[in-house]
Amino acid sequence: MPIADVKKTAETKMDQSIAAFQHNLTKIRTGRANPALLDSVHVDYYGSMVPISQVANVALLDSRTVSVQPWEKGMGAKIEKAIRDSDLGLNPSSMGDLIRVPMPPMSEERRKELTKVVRSEGESAKIAVRNLRRDANEAIKKLVKDKLASEDDQKRCETDIQKVTDKHIIAIDQLVVAKEHDIMAV
Repeated sequence: MPIADVKKTAETKMDQSIAAFQHNLTKIRTGRANPALLDSVHVDYYGSMVPISQVANVALLDSRTVSVQPWEKGMGAKIEKAIRDSDLGLNPSSMGDLIRVPMPPMSEERRKELTKVVRSEGESAKIAVRNLRRDANEAIKKLVKDKLASEDDQKRCETDIQKVTDKHIIAIDQLVVAKEHDIMAV
């Protein structure tokens, strides 16, 4: 694999790490309602545990309320129980076929706890990016050892990979700061 491919692969994987980190951040609750919050909740559907989004329409009613509209009549109670039993601290209420899930206001203690979770997720994403940098540098060293690249190419490529790594670390830090701001602002 040529050096250009090593750099491109490393950058692509780092981009994927940031995308996964962003996805994880959507699951962390701020004071605002977000339909993605219920993605982690699974409900018993004829003996199989499936995400709520596969048995109901999940949408926003307003900035503090998520609505869940089951596609089958008998699923309402099961969905309500699954949301209540999840570790999200939500208390759904049924209104006919519609299930309303209001977002409770967050306490100061809960906000601080969530900022710690965000920082921890951010650190995990940084570790993933740094591991990708290490893997790329090892691949380049192997190319030099196999006489497929020169030592000058190695130094140049390692510098480029470090720049890409730094760019991704800064992006992760910015996402962490933005999420902390969202948590504290509400």
